[in-house]
Amino acid sequence: MENNTLTAKRVADAAYDAIRAAAVGLREDVLCGLAAARKIEEQPRAQSVLDCLLENAQIAREDGVPLCQDTGTCWVRLEVGEELSIPGDVLSQVDDAVARAYTDGRLRMSVVHDALFDRANTGDNTPAFAEIATRPGHGATLHVLLKGGGSDNASRVVMLAPGAGIEGVRNVVLDCVREKAANACPPLIVGVGVGATFDKVAGLAKHALLREIGSPAASPKHAAFERELLEAINATGIGPGALGGKTTALAVHLETAPCHIAALPVAVNMGCSAMRSVSIDLVSWED
Repeated sequence: MENNTLTAKRVADAAYDAIRAAAVGLREDVLCGLAAARKIEEQPRAQSVLDCLLENAQIAREDGVPLCQDTGTCWVRLEVGEELSIPGDVLSQVDDAVARAYTDGRLRMSVVHDALFDRANTGDNTPAFAEIATRPGHGATLHVLLKGGGSDNASRVVMLAPGAGIEGVRNVVLDCVREKAANACPPLIVGVGVGATFDKVAGLAKHALLREIGSPAASPKHAAFERELLEAINATGIGPGALGGKTTALAVHLETAPCHIAALPVAVNMGCSAMRSVSIDLVSWED
């Protein structure tokens, strides 16, 4: 990267590497979360599920094979400092990187041409579901998340009346978990978005999944609500593999935003036990 310019090729090359790494390597914080859950589980079935998940992660990393047969859609978020420029069509080059990574990695292609009228497979897992966001400064970060259909299908968006308040948000999250967690391959990371607009609140919930388990929330109030939701989710007893146990979720991550005075948008996006994401600092990254 030279002269405050971030090339589209650099972004695409980083996306290629991130996809290949995420497909076969479970995030370190998720591994630690699964191991910690294994220590506290008392039910044999829950222990067995967690043992299988940990063994699966080890095999995937050592043999370079996918963590899950559902290698997912590719969600890409590029955060660029306002002092940087990116000449060229960066998103088309990201699509090219996705096609190459899925082909070279022999990953399952899971994207169809049109959700309603043409459900033929695109054959290369494109397009990527990509977005670009600006931020202050000179830095740039690329986030790549491989999202399986089961966990995305277990998510929801609800437009509450503002009077529903915190209790209404809590009920949306817990109802979603009770109804859908079993299909999302628990233990989960539960991303919760509150605020913005109908089309943006789901992005808050998905972005929340990128935060490392155990990392600080945005504020003490956020952190307290996250702990409350996590305790309530784990009290359901759904457990690992939905076979019962103490650990239905490893973490709840909350992101909030401003919204209209007449609205209280809420989104829940579940991350499964094969939580596959990679974040790359593009300034310091060496390809």
